[in-house]
Amino acid sequence: MSSTYGLIAVALVSVATLAIGAYGWRFSRTTSDFFVASRSVRPALNASAIGGEYLSAASFLGVAGLVLAFGTDMLWYPVGWTAGYLMLLVLVAAPLRRSGAYTLPDFAEMRLESRFARRVSSVLVVAIGWLYLMPQFQGAGLSLGTVAGTEPWVGGLIVAVVVLVNVMSGGMRSITFVQAFQYWLKLTALLVPVMFLLAVWAGDGATSPAATDVVTSGVSGDVWSDPLSSASAHPLYTTYSIIVATFLGTMGLPHVVVRFYTNPDGRTARRTTLVVLGLLGVFYVLPPVYGALGRLYAADLVASGRTDTVVLELPSRMVGGVGGDLLSALTTAGAFAAFLSTSSGLTIAVAGVLSQDVMGRRFRGVRAFQAAAVVAVLVPLLLAVLASGVGVARAVGLAFAVAASTFCPLLVLGIWWRRLTDAGAVAGILVGGGLSGAAVVDTLLQHEHGAWLAALLNQPAAWTVPAAFLTMVVVSLATPRRLPVHVSRTMVRLHTPEAVALDRGPSPL
Repeated sequence: MSSTYGLIAVALVSVATLAIGAYGWRFSRTTSDFFVASRSVRPALNASAIGGEYLSAASFLGVAGLVLAFGTDMLWYPVGWTAGYLMLLVLVAAPLRRSGAYTLPDFAEMRLESRFARRVSSVLVVAIGWLYLMPQFQGAGLSLGTVAGTEPWVGGLIVAVVVLVNVMSGGMRSITFVQAFQYWLKLTALLVPVMFLLAVWAGDGATSPAATDVVTSGVSGDVWSDPLSSASAHPLYTTYSIIVATFLGTMGLPHVVVRFYTNPDGRTARRTTLVVLGLLGVFYVLPPVYGALGRLYAADLVASGRTDTVVLELPSRMVGGVGGDLLSALTTAGAFAAFLSTSSGLTIAVAGVLSQDVMGRRFRGVRAFQAAAVVAVLVPLLLAVLASGVGVARAVGLAFAVAASTFCPLLVLGIWWRRLTDAGAVAGILVGGGLSGAAVVDTLLQHEHGAWLAALLNQPAAWTVPAAFLTMVVVSLATPRRLPVHVSRTMVRLHTPEAVALDRGPSPL
């Protein structure tokens, strides 16, 4: 692929992002604008922004790479990432918006009436945010290195600078417009090239048995012959663990949850989630097609360890010439839109928590938020350079596992079980976070283990999520005297629609 077209694509996306962000700056005047866009974002715009924010490097590049390397069992990732919003819609969306909180730590303190629970939640938000930001910077370095031959840190640095300029200037209000634009850019960047690729595939005889045999020999067997086949030593456990992590992890991701605070009320939060489900469903049809075509035209990427680049390289391989270069440049533009949009949302979430809960009471407001944004970006940028051997989708999957093992039990039990105590919540977070965190560290260090231990550590959600739920329930039942004093009032607040007027008794005559 011509590096010139790719560099132009990156430059155009960066300039467009800054220009749209500048448009949003005009509406960012208050602290509420910076944190939650003054809770005035309507469902259509918010759904596009959520789609732009949620569809990260793992969605744009990682899914195709996983399908290329491991076959159809990796389709559980996009299925789970979409179904996670269904779980969020049913269990969390409206009550969470009615809580009136800015962040997950705000919710923890409001529901549990505990400053300590807030501090624990704050540490966890930062950890999950950094773990999720790391693969965004890795993906940016990988993409720019593929199209221009630059060092891995260069792409991540570009994304970090553009994100910081937008976030520090306009906060959530500005980022909302940027992310909405980037969802539609990402969809276009996959949809237009894939139409040309499918036309080439249909016309060149690549579906013949001989061609399939040649290609699949380079990717560890013909996994397409059986939809349930897997490259994992323990495929059933791996599948169920992926399902648990992706279905339940979505509701615990800080940058996803904070979006529901930007809706005017609980009803619009539900409507937003329904639209998001449709947008995600349309998008996730496309990356697996790139992975499938890659098994026919780019099987060598598996042996070279560059499966995450299949979306970027397929157009130039299959179409060729200037047309192929232009299509590859379009996918590069979409990839950078993915890095920028997700990194922006994560930076907002992490910076919000750092500025409110870590920097102290002397440092509050917009300037504290801006300083926290710098810290929120620099740490994962360094981690991305140090942990370059971990795949993009795999790193994001680990973030989902940690979120599912910590904030998911807190939100589900906090919203639907009045007997949850602060001691139970904190104990469950520490158990789930400690176990899943240990698995993450082991995976990042890339230790070698036996088949079962490797499966348990690579996909920990199947055992860490039940452990967290069980700990919260048992410890809460053992500490009934720590039940929040105003729990009944809080539960009414979470479950009463805003349009319903509470009965305050007969009016005075």
